[in-house]
Amino acid sequence: MEDIFNVRDFNLYYGDNHALHNINFEIKKNNVTALIGPSGCGKSTFLKTLNRMNDLVDNVHVSGQIIYKGFNLLDKDVDVVSLRRDVGMVFQKPNPFPMSVYDNIAYAPRLHGIKNKKQLDEIVEKSLSDASIFEELKDRLHVSALSLSGGQQQRLCIARAISISPSVLLMDEPTSALDPISTSKIEDLINKLKENYTIVIVTHNMQQALRIADKTAFFLLGNLIEYDDTHTIFTKPKDKRTFDYISGRFG
Repeated sequence: MEDIFNVRDFNLYYGDNHALHNINFEIKKNNVTALIGPSGCGKSTFLKTLNRMNDLVDNVHVSGQIIYKGFNLLDKDVDVVSLRRDVGMVFQKPNPFPMSVYDNIAYAPRLHGIKNKKQLDEIVEKSLSDASIFEELKDRLHVSALSLSGGQQQRLCIARAISISPSVLLMDEPTSALDPISTSKIEDLINKLKENYTIVIVTHNMQQALRIADKTAFFLLGNLIEYDDTHTIFTKPKDKRTFDYISGRFG
C-alpha cells in the first residue's frame, strides 16, 4: 500500500527541550493509524506537525523531513494554508463555530471562493451525509450548531473538516469528551471514512486503537518505540516497553 507520509529523522524542540527524537516511519494511504502512549509522550505534538499546527507555538524548531505527496512539508516555503486545506484536523473537544449547522459546513468552501448557493447546498448535504449525520440534522440546518449534543457537534466538526475534500484527517482524541454511544458512532464513521481519507488518530483508549486502527505507533518519552500492524502491536509486541504499556503496567 502506498505511503502518504514518509517521516525521516524527524526531531522537534521546544526551545532547548528535545521533545521528539529521531522519528522514522511511513503512514499508509487510506489506513487508520493510531498514535498511542502515555500523556506527555509526544504523540499530539507529532500529530500537529503533519499540518504544521506547531508553527503556531512559540520557540518550536524542527529538523529532518516529512515527505508528503513528493515534497518535504517542513520546508520554509511550503504554503501552509494549502497544506492545512489538504490535511484537515479534528480536535479533542468539539469546536463548532457559533453559527448555524449550514454555515459551519459552508464556511471553508466560501473561504475558498465558492459562492453559488446550489453548489454550497450540495457540499453541505454531502459533507453531513459522509459524516453520517445528515438524516439527524436535515431539518435543523439553520439552528445554532451550539444547540447540538456533544456527539453531534463532533460529527459536525468532522463534516466541516471534509467539506473542502482533504486527503488526510488528523484526529486528536476525538472521542475523549464523549459518551460511549457517541464514541461508537464516531468509530463507525472513522471506519467508513478511510475509504476516501487517510486518518491519523491520537487515542488514550487501547480498545479504540484495536477496534479502528490498521497500524499503531507507540510513543514513549518523545521516542517512537514501535510501529506495526495494530494486531501485531497488541498480540506480539517486539519491545518490552510496548508490552508493559498495553498491559497496563504504566501510563
